[in-house]
Amino acid sequence: GARASDPNKTSYRGVIGRKLQEKYPKARFKFVDAAIGGTGSLLGVFRLQRDVLAYKPDLIFLDFTLNDGTYKTSAPTLASYESLVRRMVKEGKCPVVQMFLAARDMVKQGNTDGMKRYHAHMKIADAYNTAKGDAITYMQKQLKDGKLDLDVAWPPEIFDTCHPNDPGYAMYAEAGWQAYLDAVKEEKVCKLPKEMLYGNSYMNWKRIPLSTLKLPSGWENKLNSRDYCAFDFLMSRWMNGVTVAANFIPVGRKKTKPAEVEVKPLKLKFHGSSVLLFGECTGRSCDYTVTIDGNAKKFKSRQLGANVGRMWQSVAEELDSDKEHTLEIMPIFPEDGKPAELRIESICIAGPGKVSVKQ
Repeated sequence: GARASDPNKTSYRGVIGRKLQEKYPKARFKFVDAAIGGTGSLLGVFRLQRDVLAYKPDLIFLDFTLNDGTYKTSAPTLASYESLVRRMVKEGKCPVVQMFLAARDMVKQGNTDGMKRYHAHMKIADAYNTAKGDAITYMQKQLKDGKLDLDVAWPPEIFDTCHPNDPGYAMYAEAGWQAYLDAVKEEKVCKLPKEMLYGNSYMNWKRIPLSTLKLPSGWENKLNSRDYCAFDFLMSRWMNGVTVAANFIPVGRKKTKPAEVEVKPLKLKFHGSSVLLFGECTGRSCDYTVTIDGNAKKFKSRQLGANVGRMWQSVAEELDSDKEHTLEIMPIFPEDGKPAELRIESICIAGPGKVSVKQ
C-alpha cells in the first residue's frame, strides 16, 4: 500500500477486502496484512508460518513476482516462490490467488515479452491450478483502450514508478477481484503436482531466533525499536525481539557511551543449502562479515537516518546440503568509534533435506 492515500483502505488489499464484505454482507471477515515492502520470496519462506498460516486463512493473495524481479529469474528465487504456493495449498489447505502487479514501465511496454519471472510464475499457477490476478496485462489493456492515464496511476511528482496512486491500486484490485470471481465460477480447486517445477530446496526450513542461542560476548537480546518510517517497517509486527551487537551503550535517545565489553563473533554449525539473515536496520547500522566454511564475505547495511526498517540479506545459496557447514557473523565497527550496531532477529536456513543447527 505504499503511496496509497490510506494503505488500509485504498491499497489493492483494502479495496478487495471491501469488495468481499459487499458481496457477502452476512459473512464475518478478518483481514490480515502480511506484507513487508521491498522483500522477496526468499524471506517469505521464513515468514509464511508466523505471519500467514498461523491465522488459518481461507483465502490468500500472494505477490512476490514484482519484488523478486519480473524480468529476471534465478534458481533459488523460483524454488522459494514455488515452495510458498505449495505450502499454502498443502499445509494451509487454502486457495491462492497469485497476483502479478505492475510497475509503470511494465504497463507502458504493452506486452509481457522479456518478463521471465512472470512467465515462470504463470507456469506455477497452471501447475497448482491457482487463480491469476494479472494486473500487468489488465492495465496494459486499459491503457490501450484509453481507460488508464499513466500520470494519474503514477503521478510524476511522487517520483515513484513502482508503487501507484489510489487509481492504480484500484486497477490492481480489479485484476485480483476478477481472478477471484472467475475461480469461484469455475469451481477451481488448487492441486499439488507430484513433482515440483523448480526443485524443493526451500521446502525444509528453520528460522532460528538469536535469542534462543548461547550468545557470545557483546551480543544482547533487546526489544524491537518502535521508531519506523513506514507502517510495514514497524518490526515488532514481524518479530518478537532482536539481538544486538554494538560498540556503544545508549544512555538516552541520542546520547551514548562506549561499550564496556568487546564484541565477539557469533558462531554455529548447520546443515542446509541456503542462509538468510532477518533483523532491523537503523541509522546506526554497520556493515558486517559473514564467514561460511572459512570463506568471508562483507555485507553492507542499509541506514534509515532516525528511522528503523527491515533488514534481510541472503548470505548463501546452493550450498551442499549433505555437508555440515560453519557460520560466523561479525559486525564491522567504524575505526573512529562512531556508535554502530548490528540488529539480527533470526538466522534462517533452508534446504531440500534435513535442516539442523547446533553451536
